[in-house]
Amino acid sequence: MKILFYLMRSVLYLRFFFHKLTATGSFGRSRARREPLAPTGQSNPVKAGLYRHYVKQFHESSCSVASVACVVNTLLENQGRLPQKPVTQQDLLNRVTAAHWKERMGPDGYQGRRGLPLPVLGQVVKASLDEFQIDYQDIQVVQATRDPSNAADFCQTLKFRLAQFDRFGDGIIIAHFDQGSLVTDLNIPHISPVGGFDPDTGDVTILDVDSSQPYPYTVSFNRFYRAVSTHYLHLFHLFGYGRGGYIYIKK
Repeated sequence: MKILFYLMRSVLYLRFFFHKLTATGSFGRSRARREPLAPTGQSNPVKAGLYRHYVKQFHESSCSVASVACVVNTLLENQGRLPQKPVTQQDLLNRVTAAHWKERMGPDGYQGRRGLPLPVLGQVVKASLDEFQIDYQDIQVVQATRDPSNAADFCQTLKFRLAQFDRFGDGIIIAHFDQGSLVTDLNIPHISPVGGFDPDTGDVTILDVDSSQPYPYTVSFNRFYRAVSTHYLHLFHLFGYGRGGYIYIKK
């Protein structure tokens, strides 16, 4: 397993330096733009809550924990039930047992697997909301596609949900995406909540929980779509990772 890990890291770094040397990928012209930590003139309580409860992951594989903590505290606050001390990442791991989440965050993972593929993230999100008795209408696990016959419908639905979130806060999106497609980092599966959407420009704001990203950032919708629809490196398939997508929580 360790040999496979080092092989994977070597391939990822070769790809990273190739993009850097050729000024392609996230090193190209269309780069992510940093955003302030708090949006100005914000009347959407859900969107404002996501910024307020935005936290960084505590190690390189715990992006799911930071993302879910942000969403859980936002929804608890929105429903008037936020405790005096917000739910911490450790609280989540201690209370939510679905998918061996806590074990997956350990140094050896669960059966050698760390992090959460998209379907497993869906299980953990539902279990977290149920554990803290958070009301919601629906939770959907949406795997992205690049199939031309389905991509247009996927993008149309995603844009509509992003616009509804930004305007009304009636749904929250947690993205599962190729991080190196958006920022100058390795092309690895990553998880973070969406923090905003501009329907006029199509720009999407990511509340990236990676500690290497000190601020949220904004990318074009097309670039966001490419990131969530990436087919992860084939070596990731051995650990349950296929293609990206998103979790949609309908309030």
